[in-house]
Amino acid sequence: MAGRNGRTVRDLRRANRTAVLQRLYFDGPLSRFALGPATGLSSGSVSNVVADLLADGLVEEAGSVDSDGGRPRTLLRVAPGSGHMIGVDVGETRVRVELFDLTLTELARVERPLAVQRYEVEVIVDHIRQGIAEVLDTAGLAPERLLGVGIGVPGIVERTPDRGALVHGQTIGWDAVPLEALLRTGTPLPDTVPYFIDNGAKTLGQAEMWFGAGRGAHNAVVVLIGSGVGASLVTPEVEQGRAVEWGHLTVRVRGRRCRCGALGCLEAYAGAESLLARWREEGGRGQDGTDEESALTAMLAAAYPPGDGEADPVALAVLEETAEYLGAGLSDLINLFQPERILIGGWAGLALGARFLPAVRRHAMSYALRHPAGRVTVELGRLGPDAVTVGAAILPLADFFARGGRRPDPAPESPLPAWHAVLQERAPR
Repeated sequence: MAGRNGRTVRDLRRANRTAVLQRLYFDGPLSRFALGPATGLSSGSVSNVVADLLADGLVEEAGSVDSDGGRPRTLLRVAPGSGHMIGVDVGETRVRVELFDLTLTELARVERPLAVQRYEVEVIVDHIRQGIAEVLDTAGLAPERLLGVGIGVPGIVERTPDRGALVHGQTIGWDAVPLEALLRTGTPLPDTVPYFIDNGAKTLGQAEMWFGAGRGAHNAVVVLIGSGVGASLVTPEVEQGRAVEWGHLTVRVRGRRCRCGALGCLEAYAGAESLLARWREEGGRGQDGTDEESALTAMLAAAYPPGDGEADPVALAVLEETAEYLGAGLSDLINLFQPERILIGGWAGLALGARFLPAVRRHAMSYALRHPAGRVTVELGRLGPDAVTVGAAILPLADFFARGGRRPDPAPESPLPAWHAVLQERAPR
């Protein structure tokens, strides 16, 4: 029966279960007594919900704590083995597949390096399919026990009612690729296990906002610097995060040709692929055929050799120029969105930031307007190069929370409304 606000008793129970699960997940272990003020539920509602979650195996006891003059209070926590998710990072140098338990502890992983310019759709699809099968086999987990598979991809993701998620990845030659439908063909997963596909910068941002350097922020930008450049914007109006094509802002009129085809994009100066190309073009010691991550490590070592080694002046000049381009690009984000935090992630962003973060900050402040520049901090992300897969795994986790800890129905509707709702709430406090 629906109430005046249209909510049924089932909706209320699901919302109560969601509230208790989220607080135990992010703030637990907690006692039943502490869950009342943490969730806003009455003691009776907390007792009923906890009894249901214990019966379902989603919550378990985790010791006790002394009370004020009474009996010790039993502590509760989310049971790690009560759910499993897979996170996939479709990067531009490798495909990484990781299996997690409900507390996002990694249980297994597979990485498939990508040859230069090998972004063929079928190659990527096969890597994902095989990676899913391999991590499940390694952990001895039946596919039916998965809550879902989250996938972070380069490009714009469009959701359609008939073809599922379509990926528009202009820089890698993908034009409306029906990735979700392709994965359903020959997949090791049953139809009841949903896929959640989103932009990789957005999944990186979600991970940092939930578990990393973004916790507690209400207005933040998380940037991803790898082969290319992207960003995710989180504001009170778009708390679930929104991917923005930051790498394709024009930073130099009639400048270098970007992979997207335009001239002067930030990505043409700050992305790892272009950075390494500039080093080679200007006479540096970069070698063709080396994978990008190893090549960037070599470039940094050439610019800053250990001991009394002679620095490569070309590498140093290109890197210092790149720091200024990144700072100028960040100033655009500061002026446009006035965030309280900017976080830099991605494998190349973390490598460059370890050496050039002070310089990037200095250039960002010099190019930005004084007022918003004085209110923002620029830091590195805390979750490392695996943050995209963690963020991807959050998508099925958020959907699970939104269902009150219930698994998807045998014939689920589009998963977007469910996980969108929990991401919008920004569960961590």
